[in-house]
Amino acid sequence: MDNRINFHQSLDQLQETLLHMGKQVESMIFQAVDALARQDENLARRTIEADDQIDEMMIHIEENSLRLIALQQPMASDLRIISTALKIATDLERIADHAVDIAKICLRLNGEALVKPLVDIPRMAELTQAMLRESLLAYTERNVHRAATLAEKDDEVDKLYSGLANDLLKLMGSDIAVNRQLTQLLLTAHFLERVADHTTNIGEGVIYMVTGKRKDLNI
Repeated sequence: MDNRINFHQSLDQLQETLLHMGKQVESMIFQAVDALARQDENLARRTIEADDQIDEMMIHIEENSLRLIALQQPMASDLRIISTALKIATDLERIADHAVDIAKICLRLNGEALVKPLVDIPRMAELTQAMLRESLLAYTERNVHRAATLAEKDDEVDKLYSGLANDLLKLMGSDIAVNRQLTQLLLTAHFLERVADHTTNIGEGVIYMVTGKRKDLNI
């Protein structure tokens, strides 16, 4: 009985670390886009530096998950909980990488005046942050319905990305410097679109954890 209690306490600690990681990653998305919008190079560098802490949490979650599997020999339902935590941590780590990618774009632009005011990119960032919060709520609540609704929000991000891509491509002409900046903004939108995809991956993980069945939300 004591072993079982310790096991569930370890699962709770694993979830706590995962949620802390999620909050840090959400903050990184906000900071990266805010740094780009305001051309704040110091904030961009702080965002890049924050990735080290995310990597450390990823390693911590991996080690604890593998230890639980090796020492506790969990049942099928518990094994799904552990494997889902590992998968969510992987998606969070990749989202953090995309936040770093956006922060690096801020540094790359080196204080240039933006050719196009940032409207759709901050909106995409807000949506992806909301999706991330929703996906982690679905995880803590074991809520399959909440997880499934991420597909609709992902569609909204995809539409914003498609519209913005068309707008940016239309602005491209013979000015190499302008084209370079527009390409960087297009990359930023692409990274945010990938963030949305990773949050739907988290939703898929939640559905599998609860039901034992796999569902594709990125259709």
